[in-house]
Amino acid sequence: MPDEHTYYTNLVEQGPDYEMHYCLDRFNKRLRVDDYRGNVHALFERILEIAGVHSLTKLFLKSREDEWQTFLSLGCMLEGIYTGYFNGDDAYCMAYYLELERRTSDFWMEEDRILRQVLALPQKTTLALAPEHCTLRQAVAADAEELARLYSSVFQTYPTPMNDPAYIVKAMGEGTVFYVVESSGQLISAASAEINSVYGNAEMTDCATLPTYRNQGLMRVLIQALEQELLQRNIRCAYSLSRALSLGMNAVFFQMGYRYTGRLTKNCEIYDKFEDMNLWVKAL
Repeated sequence: MPDEHTYYTNLVEQGPDYEMHYCLDRFNKRLRVDDYRGNVHALFERILEIAGVHSLTKLFLKSREDEWQTFLSLGCMLEGIYTGYFNGDDAYCMAYYLELERRTSDFWMEEDRILRQVLALPQKTTLALAPEHCTLRQAVAADAEELARLYSSVFQTYPTPMNDPAYIVKAMGEGTVFYVVESSGQLISAASAEINSVYGNAEMTDCATLPTYRNQGLMRVLIQALEQELLQRNIRCAYSLSRALSLGMNAVFFQMGYRYTGRLTKNCEIYDKFEDMNLWVKAL
C-alpha cells in the first residue's frame, strides 16, 4: 500500500529573502503554500520553479490580507476567503493554474444550481442527537483499521491515504481528532478536525457515512461533537472543503451555520476525478 509520501510531502524552505511552509502534493498534482514570510515576488517565482520540476498543474497559497492583491498582480486569482484563519485575520486563497484542463471546471453551472438549493434551506439550530441505535464517541488508534475500511468503501479515490490505517494513526498522533458513530458494534460514520494550534483554526474533513445509514443526521451529530472539542481547545475558526457536486455535505455545513466563501476549481482528486470544492467557514 502506498505511504503518505506517494501522496504528499510537507516541507519548509528558507530562501535568501523568504521562508515558506508548503505541501508538495503529488497525488493531486498541486503545490499548496500554508505559511510564508518575506519577499512575495521571490517566493512566487520559486513556487513556479518547483511546480515545473514536479509537473504540477495547480498552485495555491493562503495569503495575508495585505498581500493578496500583490499575488493578484502576479497572475493569481482569488478563489475563496478563509475568514478568521490567522488567529482571527482572514486568509485569501490565491490560485495559479499551469494547465488549461485543470483551470476549466466541467460542472460549474450544475454546482451553482446545487449551491442555490443549499442556500435556500432553513438553518438547523437545535441540538443534533444520535439515533437510538447509534453511539457517538471520539476515535482512538485502535479504530484505525475500521476507519480505513470505512473510507475505502465510501471513496473510490481520496486526496489523502485514508485507506491506510498507519496514516490514520499518524494523523491522530499529530493532533487530528476523529469522532465516530457506531451501530451494533459497527463503525458507520466518521469525521475529523485537523487542528492548526498555531493559528487557532481547524479543517473539518474526512466526512464519510456508509450508504445504508445516510439521511439520518449522523454528520450533523459528528460535526457538532467536533465543534465542542475545538471550543475546549480554544480553536475559534472552523472550515471545510466540500465537493461542490454534493448537495448533502454542503447542506450539512450551511444548515449548521457555516458561510460559503468561495469555490476552488479542480482542487483535488476525489471519487474518480479532479473536483471543484466549496469553501465553508464558521466562527465558533
